[in-house]
Amino acid sequence: MLSILIPIYNYKITKLVNDLHAQAKLLGIDFEIVAAEDGSTEFLEENRKIEILQNVRYEILQENIGRSAIRNHLADSARYEFLIFIDCDAQVLHNDFLKKYIEKCTENIVVSGGTAYDLLENNPEYSLRLKYGKKRECFDKASKNSKILFTTFNFLIYKKLFQKVRFDETLAGYGCEDLIFGLQIKQQGFKLQMFDNQLLHIGLDKNEIYLQKTENAMKNLFEAYKSGKYSNLQENSKVLIYFLKLKKNHLISIFNFQFQIFKNLIIKNLTGKNPSLFLFDFFKLGHLCAFS
Repeated sequence: MLSILIPIYNYKITKLVNDLHAQAKLLGIDFEIVAAEDGSTEFLEENRKIEILQNVRYEILQENIGRSAIRNHLADSARYEFLIFIDCDAQVLHNDFLKKYIEKCTENIVVSGGTAYDLLENNPEYSLRLKYGKKRECFDKASKNSKILFTTFNFLIYKKLFQKVRFDETLAGYGCEDLIFGLQIKQQGFKLQMFDNQLLHIGLDKNEIYLQKTENAMKNLFEAYKSGKYSNLQENSKVLIYFLKLKKNHLISIFNFQFQIFKNLIIKNLTGKNPSLFLFDFFKLGHLCAFS
């Protein structure tokens, strides 16, 4: 029936696994929880405690194989026909989380439950990640925002469909695996569905770390564009649309020059208490242009 797959990197997952396990047991379904450490060096002894739970498999990979490869590895090892991928820094919010997903289990399904953020969290060290998450990632059922980004933080997929798509392992480090995976689903002719079944994102990156990860994400985006493998990439990436407009008008070098002048001021804003998402988009575009 259901394989719950959790890639781990240096994060404590005992509460997450115990909460999911309790819900699955109450539902009386065939299930497994498979958690794999992707080259982690922290919390290994603590996380090993989940091995005592029935239908739980825990694996330690000695080397980090990457965000895409670890998800493919977990899917390959899964026993059941429906897969739920959950990031290790998630927290269960509602007792019917798995029940709502079970109701969505049909062939050729891809459903994202969405990401939630603590509205009371205001630590300035995480201000950029919090603001971006709340404004760009949260699923707001009242607004019915069809432009919400698909993320691999929390989603359900039919295993046979996953094997047709898989994560692109040529992407190195953080960034764009969500976007590319979603594009491949669409290229296969399947529709990505969003519904309100959120998990809380608790493993936030500090502002400086998030900027470093964003820079790597822009490198991955540029490499994906340059590869020519994803024909509809431009239509689904706002920053790439603006990059190509600059390129068409031979303005890349001018934009790069301006970005270097204002870069330190932009970073000061983005690591401050009230970061501007407009400047964050400018930051992404500047790094994307730098790779051209």
